[in-house]
Amino acid sequence: MSEKKRLTRESVNLTDQLPVKVIQFGEGNFLRAFVDYAFQVLNRTAGYQAGVAVVQPIEHGMAEVLREQDGLYTLFLQGIEKGIAVRKKELINNIVQVCDPYKEFDSYLSLAHLESLEFVISNTTEAGIAYNEEDHPEMQPPSSFPAKLTRFLYERFTHFNGVPGAGLTIIPCELINYNSDTLLKIILRYIDQWNLEDGFRDWVNEYCDFHNTLVDRIVPGYPADRIHEYEEELNYEDKLIVSAETYFLWVIEGEEELKKKLPFDQTELNVRIVNDMQPYRTRKVRILNGSHTAMVPFSLLYGNSTVKETVDNEFTGDFIRKLVFNEIVPELELDHEELTGFAGDVFDRFRNPYIEHRLSSIALNSISKFKVRVLPSLLDYVSQRNEMPVRLVYAMACLFLFYRGEWNGRSLPVSDEEEIKKIMSEAWESSDTATVVNRLLRNTRLWDQDLTRISLLAESLTRATELIIGQGVEKGFAEFKKFMKEENKKLTDHV
Repeated sequence: MSEKKRLTRESVNLTDQLPVKVIQFGEGNFLRAFVDYAFQVLNRTAGYQAGVAVVQPIEHGMAEVLREQDGLYTLFLQGIEKGIAVRKKELINNIVQVCDPYKEFDSYLSLAHLESLEFVISNTTEAGIAYNEEDHPEMQPPSSFPAKLTRFLYERFTHFNGVPGAGLTIIPCELINYNSDTLLKIILRYIDQWNLEDGFRDWVNEYCDFHNTLVDRIVPGYPADRIHEYEEELNYEDKLIVSAETYFLWVIEGEEELKKKLPFDQTELNVRIVNDMQPYRTRKVRILNGSHTAMVPFSLLYGNSTVKETVDNEFTGDFIRKLVFNEIVPELELDHEELTGFAGDVFDRFRNPYIEHRLSSIALNSISKFKVRVLPSLLDYVSQRNEMPVRLVYAMACLFLFYRGEWNGRSLPVSDEEEIKKIMSEAWESSDTATVVNRLLRNTRLWDQDLTRISLLAESLTRATELIIGQGVEKGFAEFKKFMKEENKKLTDHV
C-alpha cells in the first residue's frame, strides 16, 4: 500500500487564490470548525470569494503546522438532525495566509495594508479580551489580543491616511457577553495609554464597526481516540483533522448594512443578524446551559455518567425534558415555537452518538453556574405563577447533596473554588436538613441574594433533600411531586 501524500494545495490540485477579506485571530479547533467553515459555505453558495489570513494570537500555537498544510484541513461534522444520525466531511480551503506575529511581526503589520481586507474575527478564549497595562506599541507584538489589534488598526489607519473606507468590521467570538463592546473599551483605553492621536480614536469609533455575537457549536476537536477511523476516509495525510457537531448557530448584532456585507441569507447556515442578541443569549443560557447544569448533580446521584445516557434513560430523560419544556421554556420571552424548536435541537445534540459528553467534565463550578443559568428560571417561574417549579427545585436539592462529595459510597466529582467548597462542607456539618438548607439559601456569597425570602423555597428544598436521602433519586421524586402538588395548591389558594 502506497504512503499517503501530505495534505497541501498541490497534492489536492487547488490552484485558486482567494483575496484576503478576513483576518482571524486564532487558529484553534473552534474557529476552524465554525468561522472558517461558515465563510467556506458563503464562498461556495454565494460566490463570496473570501480568503482568511490567520494570526496566531499566543506565542506557542499551531501556525507552523497550519502553514505546512497550506492552510488546509478536513472538517468532520457529526450529529443528530431531526432524529437521524448525520456524518459528513469537507476539506476547508479558504485559509490562504498564516502569520506568527512573534516571529514575523513585519508580515503581521503588512496584513493591515491589504485593500481587500474587510473583517476581523477572533476567538482568543474568554480570557483573551483583557487589558494588560504592561503592553506598549513598541512591543513586537504586544502580549494581549486587544493590544495586538490596537497596533494592527493603527498601522491600517496610518497606511491609508485615515480614510473612512479603510475601516474594518470587527466580530469577536469569545464567549463573554457584550464581547465587542468590551473589546472596543479596551482598545480605546490603549489609545489613551499610548498617547495615540485623536484622529485615530475618531477613526476607530466612526469607521470601524464592532458587533457583539453569540456562537453555538460543540467542537470536540482532534479525534485522537478514533483518529485511525477518520484517517481511513482520506487519501491524504492530515494532521489538523477537526470534528464538530452538525448544529450551528451564529447570532450577530447588526443592521441591514451588515446583512449586505455578509449575505448568509443565501446559505443554509443558521446565522442571525439581529438588532438585539440578548434574547438569544438568554435562550441559550437558560435552555442549553441551564439544562446541562441542572442535569449534572441530579443525574450523577441517580447513577448516570454521560449526557447521552441521561437523556436516553426513561426516568432521567423524562425529568430533564419536562424541566426544560414545562418549567424553563414557558417563562422566556421569545416566540414559543422558536423556543420549542431550539429546545428540540438541544435534545438532539444531547443524544449525539459521536460525542461522549461526561457529566464529570461539566461539573466544574456548579454553584456559580446554577446561579447564572438555572436560578433565574426558578425565580421567574415563581414570580409568574406564584408556585414552585417542581423539577427545578428538585435539581437544586440534588445540587446541595452533590456538594457533600460522596453518595452511596461513591466519590462525586466536585470541582470548585476552595471558598465555595468550604461553605458547602460547613453547612453539611449539621445533621438537621432544614438547618443545612437555610444556611445555604441565606448565604449571599453563593447567590448574591438571600433566598430564604422566597416563600416555600426552603421548605420545598428541605423536603426534597430528605426524600432523596431517604428513598433515592427516583422514588424520592415520585413522593416529592405529591408533596409539591399540595404545597403549590396552598400557595395559589392563598392568592
